[in-house]
Amino acid sequence: MEYIDYLPLFILLALLAEILGTVGGFGSSLFFIPIASYFLDFHSVLGITAIFHVSSNISKIAFFRKGFDKKVVLWLGVPAVLFVIIGAFISKYITTEYLEIGLSVFLIVTSLTFLIFKKLEIKPTMANSVGGGVLSGLLAGVLGTGGAIRGITLAAFNMKTEVFIATSAIIDLGIDASRSVVYTLNGYVHYHDLYLIPILLVVSILGTWIGKKILERISQEQFKSTVLVLILITGVVTLGKVILG
Repeated sequence: MEYIDYLPLFILLALLAEILGTVGGFGSSLFFIPIASYFLDFHSVLGITAIFHVSSNISKIAFFRKGFDKKVVLWLGVPAVLFVIIGAFISKYITTEYLEIGLSVFLIVTSLTFLIFKKLEIKPTMANSVGGGVLSGLLAGVLGTGGAIRGITLAAFNMKTEVFIATSAIIDLGIDASRSVVYTLNGYVHYHDLYLIPILLVVSILGTWIGKKILERISQEQFKSTVLVLILITGVVTLGKVILG
C-alpha cells in the first residue's frame, strides 16, 4: 500500500477545499483537484475526487435539505449526467491544456461581468439550464471539475443560499456517481489509494458542517459575491498554472 507523503497536510488542504466548496456552493472538486495533483498523478486524482465527491454531496444534501429547485435539477442535472459520462470516456484521449485555458478565460470574464453588473440576472429557463448542464457535465468528465460552470449558472439564477447548495449537490451527486463508474472502468481508481476514502468521508462531513456555520453568518448578497469571487480566483489560478506550467 502506497501512502501519500505529508498526509496530514493533504488532509488539512482537503478540509479547506471542502469548506470553500460548501461556502461557494458548487462543490470541493474545484479546489481539491489542484491540491490533490501535488500528491497524486492526474488520473488517480480524477478517480479519488469522484468518489470523495459522492460523500461530499450526500453531506451537503443532509445539511441543506430544506429545499431545492426541481425544474433546475431536471433541466440542468440530466444533461450534466449524460455529458459527464461522455467526458469521462474521452478523458483518456484529449489534451486538457487548451480546455483549461478556455475554461479559465470563461470563468474570469463571466464572474467579472456578474460582479460588476450586480443586478444582471439570467432566467432559469430550460435552454439556459440545459446549456449549463451540458458544459458543466462535459468539463467535469474531462477535467474532473465542472462545478464552476454550474456555480456561475446557479448564481445567475439568483437562488436562495439553501436552494442553491441543495440543488447543486443533488446534480453533482448524479454527476459523480456516473463518472465514478467510468473512471473505475478507465483504471483511474487504484487499490493503493482506497485508504483515502474513509479519511475523505470524515473530511467531507466536517468541512460541510464548518461551511454551513460560516454561511449562517452571511447574507444572500454576500453569498452570491463569495461564489463569484471564488470562481474568479479559480479562473486566474488555472490560467496562471497553464501559462507558467
